Amino acid sequence: MSGTGKEFMEKTQYRYLDISDQSAGYPQPALELGDNNTGKIIDLPQPKEIQVRDIDLRQAIEKRTSIRNYSSEPLSIEELSYLLWCTQGVKEVVRNVVTFRTVPSAGARHALETYILANNVKGLEKGLYRFLPIEHKLVEIDMEKNIADKIKRGCLDQAFVKTSAATFIWTAVPYRMEWRYGQRGYRYLHLDAGHTCQNLYLSAESVGCGVCAIAAFLDEEINPAIGVDGENEFVIYVATVGKK
Repeated sequence: MSGTGKEFMEKTQYRYLDISDQSAGYPQPALELGDNNTGKIIDLPQPKEIQVRDIDLRQAIEKRTSIRNYSSEPLSIEELSYLLWCTQGVKEVVRNVVTFRTVPSAGARHALETYILANNVKGLEKGLYRFLPIEHKLVEIDMEKNIADKIKRGCLDQAFVKTSAATFIWTAVPYRMEWRYGQRGYRYLHLDAGHTCQNLYLSAESVGCGVCAIAAFLDEEINPAIGVDGENEFVIYVATVGKK
């Protein structure tokens, strides 16, 4: 085998794995990053109180397609709350050691964090937020006027990153997965990101929205743009959302 990708697949095979930190008795990492006293906390409407259009699952799957052009109609904060719950919503916290969510994750490790670039969300100031899934709240991360331009630049200047109602940015906190699975856990991070983005595509249909997943981004631009170091936490996937 040759090439970086092939080497990654080879070196993350089970036969190369050392004993995991979990097996070695090291304490597990936190279930989420939390607010870290970084900014204002915004309460989100509770998912069970939000009414959305009933849509047949088959219909949602058949209609699913990537959409890059959106109307000027804003996304409501209720709709954003619903989409966040569908993509990383916590259904149960068990003994503060594991969360069960609306998406699958290897070993229920749930190593993803969700950042929201709010461009046109009714009831929400423009800026960058991070989702607190256990509390079902948002925390302000960067409210500077140029934050959308920085993120757009990190996404190879794709214009719809700014013309969307909201852009979802998922990061991975690798040690959350690596603690149990070692280097093989890096494979699972990408699988988990795919599960999450597909849930966004399907749930967006019930609120009249389109989605476009983005894997074309410059790591060295987008990681510092949202304030992560690119090693202990790094951007793994992006998706835009807006009214059709």
